[in-house]
Amino acid sequence: MAAAKPTLTDSLSFCLAQLTAAAGEGLGGGKDTATNETPLGRALLALRTRHVKAAGGIERFRARGGLRPLLALLRRAAAAGPAPSQAGAGSAPSSVEPATSAGPAPSPGPTPSAAAASAPSPPARLRKTLDLALSILANCCTEGACRAEVRRLGGILPLVTILQCVKTDSIQNRTARALGNLAMEPESCGDIHSAGAVPLLVESLTACQDSQCLQSVVRALRNLADSPQHRLALAQQGAVRPLAELLAAAPDPALTLALVRALLELSRGCSRACAEQLSLGGGLGPLVSLASHPKKAVREAAILILANLCAQGLVRPALGNAGGVEVLLGELRRRRGPNGAGPASQQPLVRAVCLLCREAINRARLRDAGGLELLMGLLRDPRASAWHPRVVAALVGFLYDTGALGRLQALGLVPLLAGQLCGDAGDEEEEGREAASWDFPEERTPERAEAGSFRSLRSWLISEGYAAGPGDISPDWSPERCPPPPPPPEPAEPTSPTLGPTSLRTPRTLRTPGRSPAATSEEPWGREGPALLLLSRFSQAPDPSGALVTGSALCGLLAYVTGSPGPPSPRALRILARLTCNPACLEAFVRSYGAALLRAWLVLGVAPDDWPTLRARPARRQHRELGVSPIRGEMLLQNLTVQAESPFGVGALTHLLLSGSPEDRVACALTLPFICRKPSLWRRLLLDQGGLRLLLSALTRPAPHPLFLFFAADSLSCLQGLVSPTAIPALLSPVPLDLDSPSPCLYEPLLGPAPILAPDLHFLLDSGLRLPARRAASATASPFFRALLAGSFAEAQMDLVPLRGLSPSAARPILHHLHGCRGCGAALGPIPPPGQPLLGSEAEEALEAAGRFLLPGLEEELEEAVSRIHLGPHGGPESVGEHERRPSRSYRQRLMREWSSAPGQRAEDAGVRRPGHSWSMRPAEGEQPRASGTWPGLAFQS
Repeated sequence: MAAAKPTLTDSLSFCLAQLTAAAGEGLGGGKDTATNETPLGRALLALRTRHVKAAGGIERFRARGGLRPLLALLRRAAAAGPAPSQAGAGSAPSSVEPATSAGPAPSPGPTPSAAAASAPSPPARLRKTLDLALSILANCCTEGACRAEVRRLGGILPLVTILQCVKTDSIQNRTARALGNLAMEPESCGDIHSAGAVPLLVESLTACQDSQCLQSVVRALRNLADSPQHRLALAQQGAVRPLAELLAAAPDPALTLALVRALLELSRGCSRACAEQLSLGGGLGPLVSLASHPKKAVREAAILILANLCAQGLVRPALGNAGGVEVLLGELRRRRGPNGAGPASQQPLVRAVCLLCREAINRARLRDAGGLELLMGLLRDPRASAWHPRVVAALVGFLYDTGALGRLQALGLVPLLAGQLCGDAGDEEEEGREAASWDFPEERTPERAEAGSFRSLRSWLISEGYAAGPGDISPDWSPERCPPPPPPPEPAEPTSPTLGPTSLRTPRTLRTPGRSPAATSEEPWGREGPALLLLSRFSQAPDPSGALVTGSALCGLLAYVTGSPGPPSPRALRILARLTCNPACLEAFVRSYGAALLRAWLVLGVAPDDWPTLRARPARRQHRELGVSPIRGEMLLQNLTVQAESPFGVGALTHLLLSGSPEDRVACALTLPFICRKPSLWRRLLLDQGGLRLLLSALTRPAPHPLFLFFAADSLSCLQGLVSPTAIPALLSPVPLDLDSPSPCLYEPLLGPAPILAPDLHFLLDSGLRLPARRAASATASPFFRALLAGSFAEAQMDLVPLRGLSPSAARPILHHLHGCRGCGAALGPIPPPGQPLLGSEAEEALEAAGRFLLPGLEEELEEAVSRIHLGPHGGPESVGEHERRPSRSYRQRLMREWSSAPGQRAEDAGVRRPGHSWSMRPAEGEQPRASGTWPGLAFQS
């Protein structure tokens, strides 16, 4: 077979010469375009079919300078095309109208309309030339070097002009394809946006009927969405709604794939305009249907579009109505399965599911579709730790859904939340305002007209150069929007002719005894805020003991309270207080060693896990390192004490100690010294009913708790403190009160006309005497004064606090004791001399006040001083009867110790007998006889 005869068009040089000649004729003018139509057509056809498609052909075409005449030919064709219709909303901006400004100016010749009238069929010749030239240009723009040169030569504006002027589907198709290829370069993409191509492409979506043309236009829009700014510009120019309408029309598979790919790109960082247009275009239903498409690319693109749309609250309810909740949950469940994808592919779905929890209607769907179990699985997965804060914040949406909370508690949410408090997970990613719950949509009110004076002021500021433009001046500066100035404060004493600084200051005693300014401000919402809010909701249940009063939950709360970098959230302390005040939690605190944990963390300032290394440190250093105030722990233990000493608590503790399991009985015996302060109660439970025997015997067996030895040592130490040291004369010798060498007085710096320490508080007695004091020291020394001065009573805001029923001599020992004086001699002030009666004296008043103000140390100091003065060598036997009437058991034991060395007849005269080697009291009339001996003897005998 003979070889094909070579033709002129086989030569690239011939084709380039024809192309250059055609461009030159358009520039130079004078020749009729009909004479060179056939050679130009053959050259363009050869360039498209042979030269450009050959291997390395595009690079050769560019290197030989073929792009410049090709672009010149397009400019000529654009200028010769039919004039566009009247400009409308979708027309290109004015910068595009002089399309030939980017290249050499066309020669003066016949106008496009005249050329069209003289030529036999100009539209057909123009369409054929444009088809071939645009096809060559689109093929060349598939390579980066050609795209850069086309941009340098100004080839974007001619394409936009052709897109505007020639409304033929084939021309629109090839022009959109060329623009789509050029948009792959970020610089060219910006130029296409600036040239006004987006409205023209949007117009083509509604005008074109050809599927290939629509695919090219859709691809061009997708490539133009290369940045958040460009995506927002596309949405604001109405590019999303036509795409959604085309998708709702059930197009062919190829166009469907192009549409979902374009919508996926446009919905990245979904803007409000994008979500509104996609919803108004009816695209939500088709997207949900495409989530089950057999083609993987279409299916995954549709699912990711739904996930992106969840960033806009306004579309989430409609998305849930269309079935998007079930689709997203099913896909996330599939990807988390054994054959699923990695964590990176799950991230947008996790975010979408968490955002769906912000609306009540979607929460109900999510709960019914098994979403709670899926979210709990994410919380348990250590590989998903980066998403844990987002998941916890999403679960806050179920705060008032009782059924969902019960399900979450059954799934083990509380221990996971406690672990979140001190975990290393990052902060939750901030979402924009548009992602807020649509259950409470923001109201859009029409802006009021600006006041004339404000417009004048704005014009003057701009003219004088104080503002660059109207946007620099907020409309909130308008006089119509400015709130009225607050009224001037009224003087405290208007009748005074001269007002000094002190008369203008409102005294603290006049302040309303409500919340302090710090309390009324919003609590800090840190990383732990959502977890604490959920734990607080769980703690408000009638019986939260099963979930919150466990070792792991308590350790998490206590670790947060003591180990947070800054001040812990008050909500955590309120949770602990609520639990300790709930009678239903008492048994759980006993079983879980909760009281021992509270005492270890908050009172001793020692983390139980680290106690072997911390027990040698000073107590102050431990509290400083853990950020703990012992007052918090004492208050919580006091709450448990109130529950334990109530009739219900006594019954519960007795049942646990006598009828509980072996582990419960040991835990009860260990906890009793922490929460039982009544001697009759802890003696009955520990001594009479064998609680102490259980605790001591448990020390010889395997520990029932990892920290049992630490807790047991602390429990025995606390039990030792419950028993007065004077109750053990054989083991502990009493500490004598040295009356000749008093300790330094710590209250003295507050006294005198010029005190060394400035008092911030005064106590007002019935006699009118004002005694200075320090608020912090007084609140720390006694639970009574802590509640009075640092609680929610009105006295917490007063500078002058009344103390009723106290004489000055009885009040002074109390003030000295509140400020840390121990043995300074102030306790001797109200005590009468030997021989004078004690009944009705100021000493009795001081003892009664010490008990009333919960100052056992002062009470013991006063009793010690009274016994030394009135029961010593100078006191007579008749004074013993008065002392025996004191209700304090420790005082009676001190009385016995003081008289144990006296002659036997004095003891007999006073009603005290010596049975063997230990002293005991005769039972008074009507009083039950008490066992003789001390608690260690009874314990070890048992």
